[in-house]
Amino acid sequence: MIPQAAPPLRIARFRGEIDASIARVLSGPSYILGEAVAAFEAAFAVTAGVKHCVGVASGTDALALALRALGVGLGDEVLLPSLTFAGTAQAILHCGAVPVFVEVDAATRCIDPVAAEQVIGPRTAALVPVHLFGHPANMHALMALADKHRLAVVEDCAQSHGGTLDGRELGSFGHAAAYSFYPTKNLGGVGDGGAVVTADSDLADRLRRLRYYGFAAGGRVSGGIGFNSRLDEIQAAILLALLPHLAEANAERRASAARYRALLAGMGIGMPPEQAGSVYHQFAVTVPDRDRLKRRLDAAGIGTAVHYAPGLHRHPAFVDGARTPLPITDALADSLLSMPIQPEVASNHEERVALAIRGLLHCAE
Repeated sequence: MIPQAAPPLRIARFRGEIDASIARVLSGPSYILGEAVAAFEAAFAVTAGVKHCVGVASGTDALALALRALGVGLGDEVLLPSLTFAGTAQAILHCGAVPVFVEVDAATRCIDPVAAEQVIGPRTAALVPVHLFGHPANMHALMALADKHRLAVVEDCAQSHGGTLDGRELGSFGHAAAYSFYPTKNLGGVGDGGAVVTADSDLADRLRRLRYYGFAAGGRVSGGIGFNSRLDEIQAAILLALLPHLAEANAERRASAARYRALLAGMGIGMPPEQAGSVYHQFAVTVPDRDRLKRRLDAAGIGTAVHYAPGLHRHPAFVDGARTPLPITDALADSLLSMPIQPEVASNHEERVALAIRGLLHCAE
């Protein structure tokens, strides 16, 4: 069986370094907001190309706290793509704000700046671009749009650790960026965890208060609303051990993606965007009769996954968020299928996957 993803294989690959990092925490003086969190925040800020990193409990918390710190609140509208994980929209609800879904670009599968401008209204306060599957959204156009309409921008980088656009780090374009360290991510721990990165020192201070009961630095008096949303020391230790290997792992993902492209060429399969700064959190292709192919690949011992169906505008929690039809989103949600791409899973198995797809598609004709 080739699984679609297998985080334990990555942990096993770097187990020695991980164990040593965890041991330092267990032997240290603090298990909450201690040396490992501080060290990881400093190192990850460099990776993201910004000054500050604030570790929090999850990627959803990272988005919600970033929006709150930027002043997004009750009744505000926040633009985002519908083709993403539910946590992106849930974070907006956590602020008392309203998710408003925007059509995606058919090529990049990320939010379409032209479509975004068409749904901006008097209550629009913020924009959350998602770098879906590790592919960069058009941040140049989106930041110009945000500047024009005075919108806060929080990049959803949950799938784009180490990604770039025109040589600049994803996460460094917006006013803030939110990351998830869920185990399947390009940089993932062994549980939940997240971070907000920003170049704004005042915003970073607000985020640190929000994650820790509203306490000011060094104090124990709540100065305003706050939460218990802290990246714990053990997860930080694991991430600190894995972070030096992120660039190598992303290069391995790009190499697997290139092999998939060559092997799947001529099969009538829609390929993911080919961008230099992509980090291929997923290698998601579009195929007709996606669900049938998925079932047959599963039966052949090849794991695949569906991300994301249906689009969020069709979830009961967000049904009021679509102001316009989203035909591209609907079409992609019905046809996207994610191949194995994690290096510890996909490396040297791309040909087997491609041959299985070729055989199954040929049988279906």
